[in-house]
Amino acid sequence: MALDQNDIWQPTVDHVARAQVTALSRRLGVSDADQLYDLSLAEPERYWREVNAFCGIRWSRDYERYCDLERGAPFPSWFVDGELNWVDTILDNADAADRIAIVAEREDGSTRSITYRALAVEVRSLAAGLLRIGLKRGDRIGLLMENGIEASVSLLAIAYMGAIVVPLFSGFGTDAIVARLEPCGARALIATSGFPRRGRFVSTAGTIAAARKELPALDLVVVKRAPDDPQAADACGGTHDWHDILAPAEPAPPSERMSPNDPFMVIFTSGTTGKPKGAVHVHGGFPIKIAHDAAVHFDVAPGDVFCWPADMGWIAGSLILGSALLRGATLVCYDGAPDFPDWSRMGRLVERHRITHFGSAPTLIRGLAANADISTAPDLSSLRLLITAGESIAPEHFVWFERHFGRGECPLINYTGGTEVSGGLLSSVVTRPIIPAGFNTRSPGVAVDVLDPAGRPLTGEIGELAILAPFVGMTASFWQDDERYLESYWGTLPGVWIHGDLALRTEGGHFFLLGRSDDTIKVAGKRVGPAEVEEILVEIDGVLEAAVIGASDPVKGQAIIVFLTCDGASENIRSLAAARIQERLGRPFAPRAVFIVPQLPKTRSSKIMRRVVRSVYSGGPTGDLSSLVNPEAIEDIERIIRQE
Repeated sequence: MALDQNDIWQPTVDHVARAQVTALSRRLGVSDADQLYDLSLAEPERYWREVNAFCGIRWSRDYERYCDLERGAPFPSWFVDGELNWVDTILDNADAADRIAIVAEREDGSTRSITYRALAVEVRSLAAGLLRIGLKRGDRIGLLMENGIEASVSLLAIAYMGAIVVPLFSGFGTDAIVARLEPCGARALIATSGFPRRGRFVSTAGTIAAARKELPALDLVVVKRAPDDPQAADACGGTHDWHDILAPAEPAPPSERMSPNDPFMVIFTSGTTGKPKGAVHVHGGFPIKIAHDAAVHFDVAPGDVFCWPADMGWIAGSLILGSALLRGATLVCYDGAPDFPDWSRMGRLVERHRITHFGSAPTLIRGLAANADISTAPDLSSLRLLITAGESIAPEHFVWFERHFGRGECPLINYTGGTEVSGGLLSSVVTRPIIPAGFNTRSPGVAVDVLDPAGRPLTGEIGELAILAPFVGMTASFWQDDERYLESYWGTLPGVWIHGDLALRTEGGHFFLLGRSDDTIKVAGKRVGPAEVEEILVEIDGVLEAAVIGASDPVKGQAIIVFLTCDGASENIRSLAAARIQERLGRPFAPRAVFIVPQLPKTRSSKIMRRVVRSVYSGGPTGDLSSLVNPEAIEDIERIIRQE
C-alpha cells in the first residue's frame, strides 16, 4: 500500500504479524482490527469471554453472562454472578514471578526495583497491616503520594483488602483534598510527608494536618516519611508510619472476594458546575478495560518496559499501573520534574531502563520539542511505541514526537477516554496507518460515534462524541449521586452517553477531537471545573462575583483566566486571587491572568455566561446573545482586555 501524504506512520508486515491486536483477532477468527471492532459490538458475550482469557484475568468464580441491563443503560451490572479481586491478576501471575514488576527512579537519580514475587509480598503485607489498625472492606481511603513503588503497593493493597481508594494529586492544596475526601466519607488517608521537586524538598505535612482538622470522619492517617526530611511527618500528629504498617506481624489474609460490580476506586473529576464529581469504578470494569486497551491499543506484551510519567492522583496513574502490571510488563516510575536537571531527563530515563513503551501528555511533548537538541540526545533506540493522551495535541507536536523522539520508527498512539470511562473511547492500533493528531479506530466494545444535536451520525462535520450503549469500564455512577450522573451524561439524548467532547469523523474512518463542548478546563492534562475555582475567589474580601475560563496555552494546553467583579478594584485583589488559587488548589492551577471588570454577562436567570466570556477573551464569535440581560458587559470586558 502506498504511503498517503497525510499518514505519519504505516505498519510494516512485521508490525501487523506480531501485534497483540492481531493475536486477539486471530483468536476470535477475524482478519483485522475493523472486523474485531464489528464483532465486539455484534457478539459482546463472546468478545469479552475471549478478552478475559487472552488477558489472563483471574476469576475466583466464573461469571454467567457479561452484562445485565435490568436497571437500564446507565446502570449495567457486569459479568453477572462472577467473583474476582482484580489485584489477583497481577499477584498470581506465576510466569512473571521473577520478572521486575516496578522500577522507581527518584529525582536525585537513585532507583529501586521490585520483582512481581516481592511485589506480591509487599501488597499482602500492607493490606494485612491496614486491616490490623482497624480498616476494613468498603472503607474509603485517600491516597496522596508521589508515584513510585510505595504508591503502587498502597493502591493495590487497598483494592486487595476490598477497600476503596480515593486518589489525590500530590500537588493539591487543603481545600482540594477536603473537597474529595469529605463527600465520600473517607476514613483514612495514606500519604507522603513530602517529595523532591527541582532539587528542593516539598513538604506535605502542613497540608495533611490542615485537611485533617476539617475532616472529622478521618480516623487514621498513614504517612510514608520522606528520607529527605524524616521529621516532616511529625507535624501531622497521631499518624502511623507506612513502613511499620508494611512490616508483617502475622500472615496476610487472602484477597477479599468481590463482586465484579463492587467499587475499588472513587476518583474525583471536576465538572462545569458544583463540587467535584466522584466517579465510581468497579473490580469488573476499569481493570478489565485497561488490560484490554493495553493489549489492543498500546500493544503491551509480557516483558515489555512501560513508562508514562504521571501523578497517581489522576486517572492516568491507575491506568498506567494497570497497563503495565496487568500485562506482565515492567513499570518504570519517575517522581520528579521531567526537565530536571535539564530536558534530557526523559531521554535518559528511556536510555537507562531500556524502555520500550513511552507515554506522554501533550504538555510534556511541547516541552521536549522546544528543547529538541537536549531532549533527543540520549539513546532512544529501545523505544518501540509512543502514546499521547490527556488533552488534544497539535499535529506539529504529534509529528515531532513521532519523528524525533520516536526516531520515525515507532507508532504514536493517540488515546482519549476520561476519568469517567476508564480507558479509551477513541484510539489507534499499530496495524493501521496513523494520521497526525488523529485516531485510527474506535475502541472495541465501545459503540461510539459523532452525532448532531438530533442524534444523527455525522461524517465530515463536527458533532458531539457520543456513546450509544453501556460499555465495560464506564463509571458505575457518581458516589451517592445518581441524579447528577444521569444529568451529566445521559440527559441530552435518551439512552445515549454524551461525553462533552467535540469530534470529527473523516470519510476514511479516522477521528479527531476538537476540544470540550462544556466549560471544563484542562491545565497540563489536569481537569478542573470553573465552579471549583470560583468558590475560592468569592471568599476573598471585596470580590463580588467570579468567572473562570480556560484559554489556549502553548505550554499547558490550557491556562486559567480569571474575571472578577469587586467592591472597589485594587491590584491587591488581583495578586491575592492568583495566590489564593495556587495555595488552595496547587501550583499547576495558578492563573495566567486576572481581570477586574465592572460586570459579567448574565442571563435573565442570573447565570454567568462563561461561554461568552471565553469567546470575548479569545476573539472568537460570541454566538447567540439573546438570553443576556446585560449585553453591554461584553464591551466592558473587551475594553479592559485591550488595556491590559
